Amino acid sequence: MIVVMKEGSTKEQVEHVVKRVREMGLKDHVIIGEERTVVAVIGNDRFKDHGVLENVDGVDRVVPILAPYKMASLEMKKERSVVPMGSDASARIGGKRIGVIAGPCSVESKKQTLEIAHAVKEAGAVALRGGAFKPRTNPYSFQGMAEKGLDILAEAREQTGLAIVTEVMAVEQVALVAKYADVLQIGARNMQNFNLLNAVGDQPKPILLKRGMSATLEEFLLAAEYIMSHGNQKVMLCERGIRTYEEYVRNTLALAAVPELHRVTHLPVIVDPSQGTGKSNLVDSMCRAAVAAGADGLIIEVHNDPEHAMTDGAQSITPPMFADMMKAIRRIAAAVDREV
Repeated sequence: MIVVMKEGSTKEQVEHVVKRVREMGLKDHVIIGEERTVVAVIGNDRFKDHGVLENVDGVDRVVPILAPYKMASLEMKKERSVVPMGSDASARIGGKRIGVIAGPCSVESKKQTLEIAHAVKEAGAVALRGGAFKPRTNPYSFQGMAEKGLDILAEAREQTGLAIVTEVMAVEQVALVAKYADVLQIGARNMQNFNLLNAVGDQPKPILLKRGMSATLEEFLLAAEYIMSHGNQKVMLCERGIRTYEEYVRNTLALAAVPELHRVTHLPVIVDPSQGTGKSNLVDSMCRAAVAAGADGLIIEVHNDPEHAMTDGAQSITPPMFADMMKAIRRIAAAVDREV
């Protein structure tokens, strides 16, 4: 539930509400808005006593949140969230500007990564993606360069100023990845790895949460809720396609999820057309469609030599293709009152 404070309520009145919430054995989260302050009350619904809080000095009203996800709900926060990804003010997801994250599926070498980083930066990307740890279906496939790959990503950031987005696969990797990365990515296979969600929620770096390949939107939002309930509110949702019976694509990119998520949550929504289709020839069209559907960001696999990529070459576009795509989505963005 949400405790809505009266306009002009004092700091002391808010602190008193927080004290009462904690006395009930519940968690609190204070959100200071432009006009009002609200206190989110998180925990077991059986222990939430509306009457106790409604009569506290400075409280306007107590509003129950009907959705099972509380912190992520639009009922909790009417203003859309904007998530910063690095020290550069332009590197953020949410708001009028559409943020584009681009780079190789895997960090393969310093030369490859730096070349791609400079190319996507020049074309207008605000962040570099690249996997140092790679979850692979086949145990004999390339698993990533681990900390050496993180070092290369850090050097790419130093040279280009791009924020770094990279995947963390296990609880024991969180501290290491957070040391190097600006954004920690939770992959589709780990969307319901609740121990990992709790661990990334306990640290302050932003999280890019990918939808599980068979997850409903409610399950997706409840995964985000795990992170947020541990204190990290900087969560970005990523629609990356779901598994269906279709065979003409690797996954079915569910673009209807974008406006639906905007209807129920304040969190920004990113679309991954590379994983979402698995085919490089479809990436450009799906980027345009995603922008038209209202996506707050895109995450795209770009490789300077897709034929010899160690992972996901079939869905990677080249730097020249990426540059052309950026020009196209700028036109689409302008048509829907956005910018890239």
